[in-house]
Parts: sequence; C-alpha cells; structure tokens
Amino acid sequence: MSNQQEEGSTLQQKVDERESTEQQKYGTFGGVFVPTLLTILGVILFLRQGWVIGNAGLLGGWMIITLAFVIVSFTALSMSCITTNIRIEAGGAYSIISQSLGLEVGGSVGVPLYLAQTFAITMYIFGFREGWLYIFPDHYAIVVDIAVFAVLFLVAFLSAKLAFRIQYIILAVIVGALISVGATVFTGAMEHSIQWWGSYPGAAENDFQGVSFWVVFAVLFPAATGIMAGANMSGELKNPKKSIPLGTLSAIAISYVIYMASGYWMARVAPVDELVSNYNVMIDYALWAPAVLGGLLGATFSSALASIVGAPRILQALGEHKIFPGGDMFAKLAENGEPRNAILLTGGLVLATLLLRDLNTIAPLITMFFLITYMMINMVVFIEQRMDMISFRPTFRIPKFVPLLGTVGCLFTMFIINSTFGLVALGFVLVTYLYLSNRRLKVPYGDMRSGLFVSLAEWAAKRVSSLPEENERAWKANLLVPVRSSRELRGNFSLIRNLTYPKGSVKLVGISDDKNNSDFRDSLMDFEMSFSRENIYSRWSVIDSGNFKEGVLNSLQTLQGTFFRPNILFLRLPAHKQYDEEILSLINQARLNNMGIQLYVEDTIAQLGRSETINVWIHEQGPDWDLSMELGNMDLALLTAYKLKVNWGAQMRVITIVDEPQVEEAYRYLENLLDVARIPDATPHVEIGTFQGIMEDAPQADLNLMGLPEKPDLDDLRSYVEKTQSACVFVADSGKENILA
Repeated sequence: MSNQQEEGSTLQQKVDERESTEQQKYGTFGGVFVPTLLTILGVILFLRQGWVIGNAGLLGGWMIITLAFVIVSFTALSMSCITTNIRIEAGGAYSIISQSLGLEVGGSVGVPLYLAQTFAITMYIFGFREGWLYIFPDHYAIVVDIAVFAVLFLVAFLSAKLAFRIQYIILAVIVGALISVGATVFTGAMEHSIQWWGSYPGAAENDFQGVSFWVVFAVLFPAATGIMAGANMSGELKNPKKSIPLGTLSAIAISYVIYMASGYWMARVAPVDELVSNYNVMIDYALWAPAVLGGLLGATFSSALASIVGAPRILQALGEHKIFPGGDMFAKLAENGEPRNAILLTGGLVLATLLLRDLNTIAPLITMFFLITYMMINMVVFIEQRMDMISFRPTFRIPKFVPLLGTVGCLFTMFIINSTFGLVALGFVLVTYLYLSNRRLKVPYGDMRSGLFVSLAEWAAKRVSSLPEENERAWKANLLVPVRSSRELRGNFSLIRNLTYPKGSVKLVGISDDKNNSDFRDSLMDFEMSFSRENIYSRWSVIDSGNFKEGVLNSLQTLQGTFFRPNILFLRLPAHKQYDEEILSLINQARLNNMGIQLYVEDTIAQLGRSETINVWIHEQGPDWDLSMELGNMDLALLTAYKLKVNWGAQMRVITIVDEPQVEEAYRYLENLLDVARIPDATPHVEIGTFQGIMEDAPQADLNLMGLPEKPDLDDLRSYVEKTQSACVFVADSGKENILA
C-alpha cells in the first residue's frame, strides 16, 4: 500500500472514530424545557402544597410561592446572561463558574453540586416509593426502591436520548393529572370560602404546635431548585446559548402559574383542617384520582431520571479537568457519547445511599449545595457587571440589581432553612477550594480572575489617591534593584529576599547595551520566579542603555509616577572604585526623589556569616536624650534590622557611643526606644569613646547597619567593613518611615 493510501486510510479512520463518539445534540424543548419543568413540578406540588396553603392561607401561600420563584428566577436570569457570554461546555453550572472564577472555585462548587444531584436521586426514589405504596401498600419498600433504581440506571446507561423520550411520556401523564385537577372547576367541588391569611398551626408530626412563615417557606422552596436540570446537559445541547435561557425561563414561568393556580384550587376545595392534616388532598379531590397518582409517580420518576442523567455529566466535566485524582477515568465517553464510567460511579453511590434507608438527616444539606451553586452563579454575573470589562458582552442582558438580589436571596434562604447545615455546606466548599488550590490545576481556558484583581487594584489605587500620602503604618519595603549582571544579583539574592519578606516587593531593572542579550533577560526572569517561589512579589524589566547611571536614573524617575512605586533604592558598593561616581549620583537622585537608600558593602571573606547577629549603630541623642516621633536618620535602619531579625531569627543589638557621664541616660533612652518601637528581645549597648575608635572593639555581628552620611566618602564606608570584620548596610531614610508608628 502506498504512503498516500495509508494516509487516506488513517484520516478516514479518525473521521469514523469522531463520528462514532459524536454525542446526540438536543434542542430547547427536549433538552432544557421538559427536564426543567418536570423537575420543578415534583412531589411538593402533589403532596405538600396543600399543607403550605393550609398553614399560610392563600395570600400567605402565594407570597411564599412568589418569593421562592423570584429567587430562582433571578438565578435563572443570571445563568441566562452568563451563558450568552461564554462558550459553555459540559457540566452546566460547574462550567459557568469555572470559566469565570477559575477551576478552583468551579471545582469547590462542582463537587458538592455533583453530590447533591446524586443524593437527590435517592430522595426522588424514596418519594416515588411513597406514592407506589399508597397504591400497593403490601409491597416491600426496599424491593420498590431497588426496582425503580434499576430502571433509572438502565435508561441512563443506555442513552440520554431514551431518557428524554421517556420524559415526553411523563410530561403527558402530568398534564393529564393537572387536567384532572382543573376539571373539578366544573363539578362544583370548589365550595369552600378562602382563608386569606393562615394561623400556621403546623403539622400532625409535631402535634400542631405551630410553625412560622419561614418554616413553611423552607418546606416549599426545594420545589423550585430544579432549574439546573436543563443546564446540566449543556455539553449536549445544539445551541446552549439559546436553549438554556429560553428553556429554563419558560419552564419557570409555566411552573409558577401552575403553583399559583393549584394553590387557589386547594384553598377552595378543602377546609383548612384537612389541608394541614391530609397530604393527599390533590389526590382525594381530583376528578379522577388515578390520574393524579400517575402524575405523582411520574413527577418523582422524571426528577430522578433528570438527575441520574445530569449528575454524571457534571462528574465527567470534573474528571476532564482533573479536579480529583484519577478523574481521567470518568472523563471518558462511550462510543455513543455517554459518560458511562461516570454513570457507573453515580449508580454505585445511589445504590449505597438507598441501602441507608433514610436520608432525612442530610436532606437539608442537599438543598444547601444547590443554593450555594445558585449563589455563585449570581455572584459571577454580579462581578462581571461591576468590572465593566469589554469581554463581558452577553446577548441576554439583565439589570444590575438582579444578580445582587439573587446572591443575597440565596444566602438568606440558606440560613432561613437551616443555619447549621448552611455553615456545614459553606465549610465543605471552603475545604474543597483549599484542597484544589494546593493541587495547582492547569486551566484549559481563560477566566476573569486576573481582570477581577486588576479592577480591585484600580479601585484601590483610586481610593488611596484620595487619602493622605503619608501612611507610615502601612509602610513596607519595596526595593528598586539596579542590575549590571546576573552574577552580582545572585550574590545579593538572599539579603534582598530577607529585606522584603513577607509583604514587600522587588523591582529588578537590568541595564544592558546589548539588545540581543537574551541570556541576561532570561536570568532576570529566573530571578523573578525565584522571588515568587519565596512568596515575594517581583517584576523585572531591561533598559537598553550603554550608560548604567542614565538607565537607572530614568527608571527611578519613571517609576515614581506609578501606583506601586519603589520606596527604597538598593545598591551594592563593590570593592573597586570604578563605579563610585555613578553610585554617588544615584544616591543624590534617590534623595531628591524622597526614596530610602540601602547601600550594601559586602565582606568578601565572611559574607553574611551565620546570619545570627545584627548591630544597629545610632548617633548619640544627648544632651536631652528626648524620645520623640522624629528620630532623625534612624527609622529605616531600625525597620531594616527588625525585618532581618525576624526573617533570620537573629539577635539584634542597638549600639550608641557616648561620653562616660551620659552612659546611664543613653541606656535609659535605648531601652525606652526599643520598648516604644515594640522590638522585643533586642539588646541596648552603650560604648564610651569615639566612633572610629570603638568600631574595631565593638561586639561582633554578621551584619552592621549604619546611617548613610549626607555626603558619603565611599572609601570610608569600605573601611568600615574591615574594621567591623563584617558586611555593612548603610541606610538613609526617605522621611516616610517611622519605627514608632
């Protein structure tokens, strides 16, 4: 066979494989509207709405229904808005949140959403069993549960298309049940006067000891939590941008009308006492009871079917993005496009929970997970709207108050239903988020997180610009580090790291006259990454200039106009004198720009020693020895020493030199200074004599910090290294530091 024939055969094989795994695509009616409508028209409509009307009265019941549907409608509007702004993938709400706030946030919501959908299947099966045993009381409950599960699992495993076809039948059954209820209008059954406001007597289970409005609301609200049934199929819709908004909102609107109308019907056909004590009012008063029983069974079965089809799609999306270890197995699709591995795991979890026989204790937690999902969808849209990013161009626009009220409404509902489970659910989401953050997931698509933080930074910048510029309490070390060579920077790395950690920053400015010097640029990038690994914010840039001094001066002046501007110029004084003129010029320019200065003079023999001791030299403050908020050129030196003390775990010594009569006053001053400056475990030390005479005999240290003179003699500064036999950092304040603040 020729190479051309082989290539053609291979291409055809790939086409065949793609066609064999192509998923069935569904439209608005079958893919979104029907599953959403059938999930909302569930067991609460048939068995609990009469109890709601009996307790709250018709107007109170309508208020409860309206409030529940307003909350989910806001969520549906937010979901419709965001789905018309992104290319939504498999996973429904998980995909929406992940593409906006990142995989960590999406996964922390997606995992509990999957569990909620899975456990809800069990709850729906239990609801189906109650209706079945009403008809056949002699049947064994466990047998009914297992039989229903087997049918559901088989349908989901074979094909979602089969599940949708079955839902059409169930839709017809429920329509028949509603017709049977509505037909009583013509039989004279609606004979009772309406109780507009109820007295909330409670239920038979609590001996009618009374309930509150919010307890009744909590009973009805889960009926409205089926709005994700269609969105869960997002990966298998022909046009999700069109189908999800249209199908979901129309299903909610029709469901709302049905709940409101059936509430009126119940208030007219039965007395209040019967409404609160008989959960089968709809069955007993319908024109043909078997039709309503069929509707009850169909509603619970369809809700379970929608969940057992939708939950594996969420798991498959989680697996595809490796949200949990071994997720690749659940990301695989069968030849017909079904996520069968995900269906197998979901079926196993449902079967295990069926054997527990009672999920009432965790039923509120299931509702909490749904509410957290709804809240996050609203929050995504709220953030996107407030950011005003050009990428946010939904074709389905909503007012800005909608996602805000949706977020607040979901959070409010969580704590109204059960505050304990609300906190547990939020805690579960937080723990999952922390776990996923540590896994460093690879994001397969862009999200809005960087834009969010940029917007927050811009907002903060505008706020800060309106505040007084001097803010000594918020001071932190932001270093500007001119770089001649990567070798020089490598020698200073450890010191710079400890001068800035944990909240400071480093701006590396490389000066090079070689525009093609990629090695120098790569080394600066490597250093930036090294600082980042040390949790220090770092950025780098290269200025193409043959004049080091001019390059640094230009960068120093330019950066003064930025928001996150450096406040300290870090320079290294080499042993030779080749760069002395440049360094003196840079020191003067830094002073003119009100920048602090740290001039590092290395001890080429001892380096930084063991980094265990630090000496800070300060001028004597006689004759008054008065401690005021203005210390002179001492603040940056003390702040620098304190940072090194903490980061090294070093001992710190503060030294001053006085005449003998001033020793006692000097000790008192230093002790007071260290106490007011809140520097614990630092040692005051007073020497008698002159600075030049004491330096060689002073206590040994690994680093000496001294004030930088107004007009420094660089040769003198170099000599101090030999006299102290240690590295030195000469420091000049900018005037914006205050160790006493």
